[in-house]
Amino acid sequence: MPGKYFEELNVGDEFTHQPSRTVTETDNLLFTTMTHNPQPLHIDAEFAGDSIHGQILVNSIFTLGLVVGLSVGDTTLGTTLGNLGFDKTTFPNPVFIGDTLTAHSKVVDKRESKSKSDRGIVTFEHTAVNQRGEVVCSCIRGAMMMRQPA
Repeated sequence: MPGKYFEELNVGDEFTHQPSRTVTETDNLLFTTMTHNPQPLHIDAEFAGDSIHGQILVNSIFTLGLVVGLSVGDTTLGTTLGNLGFDKTTFPNPVFIGDTLTAHSKVVDKRESKSKSDRGIVTFEHTAVNQRGEVVCSCIRGAMMMRQPA
């Protein structure tokens, strides 16, 4: 498995995830309609064109999902038992169709599970930047991680 077990992740470990990903109109439209979000900023080019952004704004929940998804191969692929929560999620700059996002992760905390000896809890800080180096998403994610098999 390319993901890391609990023992392989240490506070201070940092990852820059590749590949980066360019957000397409299809990504935004499908995600927004699949989640029943009728916000015209995400799906109506005329409405969005008259907004402060001057163009369609990518759904922020798609952005969050993409950032976490980009991190999986280097951190949790096949070694996580599930997400425990997302804290301090921010979107300091907008994402637009055609933006290319690169995700970075840092291990900010870890501890053994108090109730299950076969797992531990790792806290990641995920950040994404666009092609201009602007931070577009940041979040703290708790993950229940498998321990290495004996």
